[in-house]
Order: sequence, then C-alpha cells, then structure tokens
Amino acid sequence: MNTDTLIKKIEEQINNFEATLDVVEFGIVQSIGDGIARVSGLSQCEASEMIEFEDGSIGVALNLEEDTVGIVVLGDYLGIHEGDKAKRTGKILSLPVSNDIIGRVVDPLANPIDGKGEISIDKQQLIERVAPGVMAREPVSVPLQTGIKVVDALVPIGRGQRELIIGDRQTGKTAVAIDTIINQKGQNIKCVYVAIGQKKSKVMRIVKKLEEAGAMEYTTVVLAGASDSSALQYIAPYAGVAIAEYFLDKGEDVLVIYDDLTKHAAAYREISLLLRRPPGREAYPGDVFYLHSRLLERACRLNEEYGGGSITALPIIETQGGDVSAYIPTNVISITDGQIFLEAGLFNKGIRPAISVGLSVSRVGGAAQKKSMKKTAGPMKLALAQYRELESFAQFGSDLDSQTKKALDHGRKSVELLKQKQYSPISLAKQVASIYALNNSLLDDIKFEDILDWEIGLYKFLEMSKGDILKSISEKWDDDIIGKLEQAIKEYNDSFNI
Repeated sequence: MNTDTLIKKIEEQINNFEATLDVVEFGIVQSIGDGIARVSGLSQCEASEMIEFEDGSIGVALNLEEDTVGIVVLGDYLGIHEGDKAKRTGKILSLPVSNDIIGRVVDPLANPIDGKGEISIDKQQLIERVAPGVMAREPVSVPLQTGIKVVDALVPIGRGQRELIIGDRQTGKTAVAIDTIINQKGQNIKCVYVAIGQKKSKVMRIVKKLEEAGAMEYTTVVLAGASDSSALQYIAPYAGVAIAEYFLDKGEDVLVIYDDLTKHAAAYREISLLLRRPPGREAYPGDVFYLHSRLLERACRLNEEYGGGSITALPIIETQGGDVSAYIPTNVISITDGQIFLEAGLFNKGIRPAISVGLSVSRVGGAAQKKSMKKTAGPMKLALAQYRELESFAQFGSDLDSQTKKALDHGRKSVELLKQKQYSPISLAKQVASIYALNNSLLDDIKFEDILDWEIGLYKFLEMSKGDILKSISEKWDDDIIGKLEQAIKEYNDSFNI
C-alpha cells in the first residue's frame, strides 16, 4: 500500500470515528449475610432489576429504600464481601427459553441441571409479567383429562382453569399431579412441573417415572430443591409460568404444576423478614396474598385474537391436620377455581386416590366436560351424597329396609369403582363405560370384592372386541351409542359371571 493510500485510509477513519460512552452505575456493598446484600449508591435502580456483584453472582433488587437497595442473591453469596462493587445490569429478572427446554430438568434461572448439555436460547422471557386482561380471555370450555376417574367425573378440570390440590402430607397430592402429566401423552399439551423445596432425590424419582411413561418428551421440570436458597425457591414458580408463557405466546396449551406453594410462601416469609419488612399474621408479610394471586392469575385461556393458547395451573398446598382454614390455604382457595381435597382418613382406609368428593369442587370444569361424561357422572354425584348420609345412620341400626340396603350396596360399589392405582390413567371412554354400568344397575349381580377385577376385564373386553364403541363415546353420546354400550356390558357380564 503506497503512502497516499495509507494517509487517505487514516483520514477516513479519523473522520468516521465516533466516541461512545459506556455509563455503568456501581454501588458499594454495605452488608452481606443470609443471602441478603444491602448496597448503597444505586440511586437509579429499578424493582426486580438484576444486579451483578464482583465475583459474578447475580442478585435481584427487592427493597428500594432511601439510602440503600435490599438485594436478594440468587445462589451462593459466600464470595461477596463488604466493600465490594455491585453493578446495575439494566435488565429486569428474566430467563432464557427455547423449544429445547422441553424434556429437561432446569434450575429457576433455566440453567440445565440434568447433565445433558447446554440449552439453546431463542429469547429472554420476563419472570414477572402482568396477567392477560379480561378482553383477552376466553371462557373455559375445553376439558383437560386427568385420567383419574374421580376427578374427571366429579371434579372436572378445563384448559385455562386453576384447580387447587390440597391435603395433609403423604395423602397423594403429587401422585394426582404426576398422573395428570402422564395422561397428557398425545393430547398436544406441554407440561411444566415446578418442585419448590422438595428433596432432590424425590424429584429425580419423579423424573425417572415420567421418563418411563414417555412423559418427559413434553415436560420441563423446574427444580429449586430443599438445599437451595430461599431466593431460588421464591422465583421458581414464576420461572415455571414464564416457561409456560413462552409456549402460550405460540398459541399452545400448557399445564403447570406448583409443588408446593406452602413452601413457596415460607421461602418468601424468610426473605421478607431478612429484608426487615414488617411481619403480619403468622409472621408472613402483608403482600403474601399478592404473592400467589399474581402467579395464579397468569393461568388463562386466551381467545383466538390473542393466539388461542391456554395455561392450566394445578397449585398444591399442604395442610396441617386437615386445617383448610389456615392462612395460606384460605388465601389460595380464594384465588383458585375450585379444589381437590385429599383426606388422610380416606388414604388410611385404602381409598386411593383419597379424594373427598364432598369437600372437592370445580367451579368451571363442568362447562368443559364432554357430553358423555357429563350425562353419566350426574347420577353418581347424587348416589355418593346419599351414601354418605345413609352410612352415618346405618352404623347405628341393624334393621334396614331393602331400599336402604340397596342404596348402601350401590354406594359401596361406587366408592370401590372410583379407586385407582397410581401411574395408570384411564381414557375418557373407558371411564364412561364403567360409570354407566354402575348407574344403570349393571353391577348389581357383581360381588363387591370382584368390582376391581370386573373393571379391568371390562376395559380389556371393550378394547379387544368393541373398539368402535370406545371411539364413538369419545366423539358423541346418543341413544344408539348408549344402546350398543349397554349391550356390550351385558355381554361381558354374562361371560364374567360364568
């Protein structure tokens, strides 16, 4: 290159030079302890903004005070010391998401923890987002089948609903949720299971079970274990619903399970007390209701104009001694569209799933039930209610008339028929067939102890020789199908009673 060309190039670069000023706001850590850092000097800091410390740790600004900012450190805080610099990132707390997050186990910041390599990033999804407004929503009218007879028949769930699963510890709350995930196979629904404060060994057993059932193909597990910090447990459910919203924005249907919100509220209480926020009832902060309402309101069914997707939420709450009137349970009951109540007494009697039909309710699911199930399940509700009334009187009197004996026998068989093994969801058509047989006196000649064998045999019989009837039940419900189903059950009963 000759001298003239070189001078010309240098002149061009000088003329085109633009000085850019990169302004970064730093603060100084005043105190650090128990995962909470107090930083001064961040006068322009925003709520929920991500703050970066000298050792690379990330924190979230939760308390914006006059002189300092209260920051919750996400993860390990032992590398942060007084006098360290804390830098504003200018980003509100968000996590990277893409289609590849399906089938993975991640922490609440979407970092993979299953040893299967990195996850590609499509976009950054805000962890906190305003719930869709009234005009963007559509009434719940599409069923979400759980595969659990007692739920689908008596406490149905629709896509876009928020149905609370509540009960004491060890009554099968997680089992109901996991069975629901397994039953979504082939239903074109993505699932997100959020484990908050659970033992990691328990969560890995659940993941293994989901893999065996082929359910991890459409499921993401967000894990903030018992050994993780309160900060990670606090953001875990919001991370779960943020992942769900990524698919909602694409017009897809998503099921989110929060297991459980009792531990989530306890983690938030711990953070709030460390931030020196004023304690209220049971030492929870005053905004503990808003903690869960802003989370669960994000579950919805959008209308076609907004993409037509849905998020169905199944929050889990653990009660102490069956007390549903405690602070957190009453809060969440008032936010949700119904509850599935599991009783320790029923569980110990061997009635599993231990769902109390009397105390469980679905406020919108009935509108989303298929016609075949709606027509069939109606008489069953009445029969179970009568059975509970009669059962309490029957234990005092020995001389019962034939009508009462018949009602008691029918009730006992109803309870027996609603029993179901874990990890064995049943299709809608099979459920309708067995409940129809019960309601129409087709079980009167079957002994009580043979009910479960009869049920297993009926499903095999219908699958092998009456597949067309099962297919018809799923699509419509008329006199022709009812007649064919009744004939098929009678035919099966004749062979069963031999």
